[in-house]
Amino acid sequence: MSEAHHRKKNPQQVRMDLLEGTAELAAQGGLAAVSVQSVSAAAGVTKGAFFHHFLNKQALLDEVFTWMLGHLDQRLDELIAADKQPYGCFTRAFVNTVFLHESSSAARKQAGLWIATLTDTELRGKWVAWYDGRLARHAETDGGPVLECVRLTVDGIWLAGLSGVAIRHPDEIHARLLALTYPTNA
Repeated sequence: MSEAHHRKKNPQQVRMDLLEGTAELAAQGGLAAVSVQSVSAAAGVTKGAFFHHFLNKQALLDEVFTWMLGHLDQRLDELIAADKQPYGCFTRAFVNTVFLHESSSAARKQAGLWIATLTDTELRGKWVAWYDGRLARHAETDGGPVLECVRLTVDGIWLAGLSGVAIRHPDEIHARLLALTYPTNA
């Protein structure tokens, strides 16, 4: 029997292994590499264990994306809480997250799933709902065209980075975008 059949049951760990395995597979081969069989194998569990946690592949992808958005929320909230200037705080956190976090190995592992938001209608809907919700929460501090331009520019930089395009002057671009998020530049 395989190791999966002898392991002590820990449902939370199995679920986390399935989520992390999915992100890893998507990073290596895109959504095409994510199947019930490949995710189960990556997590070291049976397909039965997979179906105990998820109804199907789409339910798994939805949960992985929700998990990723939770991590993004956490990073943004930490940066916003540490920001002394209310005006533009969400936009600054967004800029810093893209420039400071997106080059990390964790971000690279999630790239395949983030790119899937461009083609997967359900994931794109989750992203839009999340983004619109964050903007609504910060409408008072982060409204206006200048901050919107900064966020849209950062979205383009983020997508370019996910696509493998080299950003030639990241430090200078980062600094200039941050400068636009303060009240004197509104």
